[in-house]
Amino acid sequence: MLIAENHLQFILEVVIMVHVGMLLIFNVIAIPLSLVLFLALMLTVVLAGIFSIDTAFLFLPFVSHHEFTHPFGPLAVFSWVTLSASASLLTEVDIKSSSIKTLSIILFFVIAVAGGIMHRSFLLLWLLGWFVGTLIMSKSFRRTSTITLKRILLVMGAGLAGFGILEILSKILNAPILSPLLRISRIEEFAMPSLTMVIKNTTFWGHVQGSCFWGAQCLGGSDGYISMPMNLINFFTLPFPLFAGVLVVKKDAIDYMLPGIFGVAFDFGYGGLLALMVWIMIVTLTGFYILRNYRSKRKNGSRMYLGREALLIGALTAFLSQSIIALFLFNRTFNGIAMLVYIFLSALVMAHILSIKRNI
Repeated sequence: MLIAENHLQFILEVVIMVHVGMLLIFNVIAIPLSLVLFLALMLTVVLAGIFSIDTAFLFLPFVSHHEFTHPFGPLAVFSWVTLSASASLLTEVDIKSSSIKTLSIILFFVIAVAGGIMHRSFLLLWLLGWFVGTLIMSKSFRRTSTITLKRILLVMGAGLAGFGILEILSKILNAPILSPLLRISRIEEFAMPSLTMVIKNTTFWGHVQGSCFWGAQCLGGSDGYISMPMNLINFFTLPFPLFAGVLVVKKDAIDYMLPGIFGVAFDFGYGGLLALMVWIMIVTLTGFYILRNYRSKRKNGSRMYLGREALLIGALTAFLSQSIIALFLFNRTFNGIAMLVYIFLSALVMAHILSIKRNI
C-alpha cells in the first residue's frame, strides 16, 4: 500500500479501497429484499434513537452533546429511503407492507424533529432526501408522485414554523444554540471574509502558498480544510496538517461558513472541484442507468434484484442529497466522518455496475 503524502492522496486511497471492497461484497454476498428491509429498519431505528438522545442532551445540564447529525445525517437519509423503497417493493410483489410504511412515517418525523432541533442544516438535508427519494420511487414504481404543490407548501410552512418555534425556545430557555437567527447572523458576519480569502487565493491545483492558516508551512493545497476523520489520520500516524483542538475554529472559516464548492476549490483547486463534479455526474448517471435495468427486470417478473433495487434507491437518494447540500450550502456536510459516509454511498451506487453487466 502506498503511503499517502497529503490529505488528497489519503482520500483517494480510501475511495479506491472502499469502492473495490464494495464491488467484491456485492458480487459475493446475496442481497435479498428481506435482508435489506431488516438492516434498513434496524439502522433507521438506531439513528433515530441516537439523534433523539443527542438532542435531549441539549436540554440537560452537565451533559455534552455530540452533534451526530453532521456525520450521520446522510446515512439516516439512506436508511430511511431504503426502508421506504423496500416497503414499496413488497407492495409491488403483492406482499402487504402497511405496518412497515406506518413505522417508516413515524421514524421520519422522529428523525426530522430530533435532527432539526440539533441542526437546521440537517433538516434541509432530510427534507431534500425525502423530496429526491419520493421522486425516484414514483418513477421506479410507476405511480403518481405524492409530491404536490399543496404538500410542498405544507412542508415549507412546517419548516418555517419549526424555525420559529426553535427561535422562541431559544429565548425562553436562554439557549442560543437553538436559535436559527444566530446561525444566520454568524454566517453574515464571517462568511464574507472567508469568501474573499478563497476567491483571491484559489488556483487550479490548490491555493496560493502561504494564504492558508499555516502561514509559512502552508502546502498550497491539501492543507486539511477537507480531510478524512482526524482519528483515522492519527491511527495511521500520517504527518498531515490537522485542525485539532482549538484550531477547529480556524477550519470553520471554510468548513462551517462556506458551501463545499469553495472549500473543495480552496483546498484542492479548481481542478479538484471539476474532478469532483465529474465524479458526481458519473455516479448519478450510472445509478439511474442501473435502476432502469432493475426496474425492467422486475417488470419482466424477476425478483432477483429487489434487494439491490431498494439499496440503490436509498444510496442514490442519499448521495444526491448530500452532494447538493454539501456543495451548495454547507461544506461540513461532506467533511470528516461525513466524508467517509459520502464515499460509502458513492461505492454503494457504483457497486451495482458489475452485477448488472454480468447478469444482463
